[in-house]
Amino acid sequence: MAYVYVNLLLKDPDTMAAYREKAGAALQKHGAKVLVSTPTQTVIEGERDTTGIGVILQFASPEAAKGWINDPKLQEVHALRQAAGKSAITLLA
Repeated sequence: MAYVYVNLLLKDPDTMAAYREKAGAALQKHGAKVLVSTPTQTVIEGERDTTGIGVILQFASPEAAKGWINDPKLQEVHALRQAAGKSAITLLA
């Protein structure tokens, strides 16, 4: 298993809505499962940059996660997420 943590600082809710319409199929194509999606995160120890929408995705392998983020057929979908706000995506594997 591999996990991906996404932190998105939302700036354009309309673009995020357009992204959400396409994100499910894009994730499904690479066998991903959304484990958690929340608009609120609370740092319980230490310090970190600003948090926003937090998402944890599960993939079968690190290669599947990299396939999702690097899939040339999904660049339009990723572009919507990027236009919706500032995101950081971390592979936990």
